[in-house]
Amino acid sequence: MKAQSGKQDGVKVVIAGGGTGGHLFPGVAIAKEISRRWEGAGICFVTGRRSMEQEILQRHGFEQKSITVEGLKGRGWKRTGIGLAKLPWGFLQSISILKGFSPRVVVGVGGYSSGPVCLAARIMGIPSAIHEQNSFPGLTNRLLSRVVDKVFISFEESRAHFPGGTFYVTGNPVREALFEERGGKPGDDDRFTILVMGGSQGARAINEAFVGALEIMRGLGRDPLVIHQSGQGNYRDVAEAYRTKGLPGDVIPFIEDMAEVYSKTDMVVSRAGATTVSELAALGKPSLLIPYPYAANHHQEVNAQVLVAAEGAEMILEEDLSPRALAERLMKYMDDREALLGMGDAAKSIGRRDAARIIVDHLADMMQ
Repeated sequence: MKAQSGKQDGVKVVIAGGGTGGHLFPGVAIAKEISRRWEGAGICFVTGRRSMEQEILQRHGFEQKSITVEGLKGRGWKRTGIGLAKLPWGFLQSISILKGFSPRVVVGVGGYSSGPVCLAARIMGIPSAIHEQNSFPGLTNRLLSRVVDKVFISFEESRAHFPGGTFYVTGNPVREALFEERGGKPGDDDRFTILVMGGSQGARAINEAFVGALEIMRGLGRDPLVIHQSGQGNYRDVAEAYRTKGLPGDVIPFIEDMAEVYSKTDMVVSRAGATTVSELAALGKPSLLIPYPYAANHHQEVNAQVLVAAEGAEMILEEDLSPRALAERLMKYMDDREALLGMGDAAKSIGRRDAARIIVDHLADMMQ
């Protein structure tokens, strides 16, 4: 594939999907690579109607249109029926958007809205591709794999779960801003720094276990620096737990500047969403991963296992999670910096920083 650059008339791309930041942020990374490569490129995101999707895309300066769409899997017969009833209208909306925008290629990044848009692209003869972030692909992407021209996957392990398609292992696009030099070193004043996060919405089980673990560690004379992303809904409870127990820590509902925080962090305690796992690998950050136990097809556990198998992370299943278990794992690496550095190097060995570039190389070929 020959990379393109400079001006090229008529470079218009539709990126469809969303529902979660894990779907949307890789799409943003792809969009930014397109904008960097082709001056004046037109990019339009097609999403559902969640305010989170609109806010993220507005913040990044991208055009966004919404269609009427709803999930089907695991939502009960009534909600599934409503979702099925909305599909024809979402499909007609997708055709209207594609006719009005006239893209040269369509990319689905997972989430319900990518289905009608990619199907409309196929019927209209517009080249299309999908990107799957997780090790176990979502229902929409599994259905689309035989509809689109190319299937980009983050992990080789996911190939076996698709019914068909033409596959390319690209990795999961990671925000380039995460690699900006911030001039700091992990662990201000040489203290061990822990980043705790459960995704943009937080994770109650992780929040509660970590507060207990921090109590145990401080009782044993350990005094790590803590940056704790609680999630908006859990912020008051977590902040109050730190206050009443007299625990030091920077509790934040949502971290905007992840690059700054990652640059200070020695070890991460987190869920195992595909975007988080990809960021940890690309940055070479050691981690303790606690997969969300109710994720479809246990895909977070499969995601985590990719890093664990490379010795770039440890995993604790939520059923085994306790303050004591978490404290013991963290103290092991606080006491053994060599093991900590080895874990980071192992994570980085499977990281893919160039995923967005590889995907856009493919898209460039599809626009010929």
